Amino acid sequence: MSQESIVPGELDDPAVHAVEVPEPGAVTIVVPTFNESANIRELLHLITESVPARLPCEVVFVDDSTDDTPEVIYEAAKDCPFPVTVLHRDEPVGGLGGAVVEGLKAASSDWIVVMDGDCQHPPSLVPELVATGERANAGLVVASRYIKGGSRAGLAGSYRVAVSRGATWLTKSLFPRKLHGISDPMSGFFAIRRSAVTADVLQPLGYKILLELAVRSRPRQVTEVPFVFQDRFAGESKSSAQEGMRFLRHLVGLRAASPVARMVGFGLIGATGFVPNLLGLWALTLVGMHYLPAEILANQLGVAWNFVLIEHLLFRDRRQHRRWWDRAGRFALLANADLVLRIPLIALFVDRFGMGALSATALALVTTFVLRFVGTEALVYLPRRGRGGPDSAANARRAV
Repeated sequence: MSQESIVPGELDDPAVHAVEVPEPGAVTIVVPTFNESANIRELLHLITESVPARLPCEVVFVDDSTDDTPEVIYEAAKDCPFPVTVLHRDEPVGGLGGAVVEGLKAASSDWIVVMDGDCQHPPSLVPELVATGERANAGLVVASRYIKGGSRAGLAGSYRVAVSRGATWLTKSLFPRKLHGISDPMSGFFAIRRSAVTADVLQPLGYKILLELAVRSRPRQVTEVPFVFQDRFAGESKSSAQEGMRFLRHLVGLRAASPVARMVGFGLIGATGFVPNLLGLWALTLVGMHYLPAEILANQLGVAWNFVLIEHLLFRDRRQHRRWWDRAGRFALLANADLVLRIPLIALFVDRFGMGALSATALALVTTFVLRFVGTEALVYLPRRGRGGPDSAANARRAV
């Protein structure tokens, strides 16, 4: 990742490209960009008009563009009365959310304001976001379209309005406690105290970074200010069906972050494995195979089905700790050991404790399920000893 800083007063010095970010102002404005060259001059003009006179600031662009956006930022910044930094990422890890996290790490002010680069978030509201946070002693101030005085007018078309409202309802239903007091968790416009967020705990995926912040690193005190969502100045929206799928995967990952939620999800996924298991058993016995070897083979279909779903829905963020064949082999071993263990357990419950066959079977199922879940977490998806420590995390950050 490359970094360039443009410092007022030194614009004619060719050595300016590699200088350090200057002394912090009162607010760092973080702007993630992807091919927004047509919007840059207008955005910096709007910031110049409305922010520095009321609040000292610096602007950090985190750029994933494949066009000339970084060059346009550099040229436009020559007319700005505040420092402008460009962090260009060759690999857009985490999408827009990952870009924001890089901006949070690079920010040098007590307050950080995150906003889009398409001029739909009015820079004139930046001082109000910070002032509201100071007055309320809040750690997070959300610019909301859904409180009195706010509007989603800039959302183009009824389809985008419906998607936005549906996504808001879904997220608030899934995280009622974490999102309490946040009427617009889909907002990309907010202010956060640098001391209120630990960037290293964030695992962004896609463009809804506020949701990630609120669920994984929510400050105690949160407040909101209304804002009117503007029309895009130039270019086209980056929203797509692919981004929608990333958002849904992100939701599942956030919801499965707690052990209880993961265990419930593990059980539900396990239950769906009966379908390929039974279909396989039916097909194999239909062609004349004896039911015992047919059941053993059919069980592997259920194991494979469960492994794929668990990989993508429950442990997506832990897959890097082992190679896929190592994870698959360990998972299959645990799943098949469940069958071997269940029969002796049933016999133990019946013979030693005098339980009925039905209740003994039910208890054995619960016991092996819990053991399988704990074993899957510990033996398949937890980092191996000596990996994933602070040093490796630091190296990963430096390599971005």
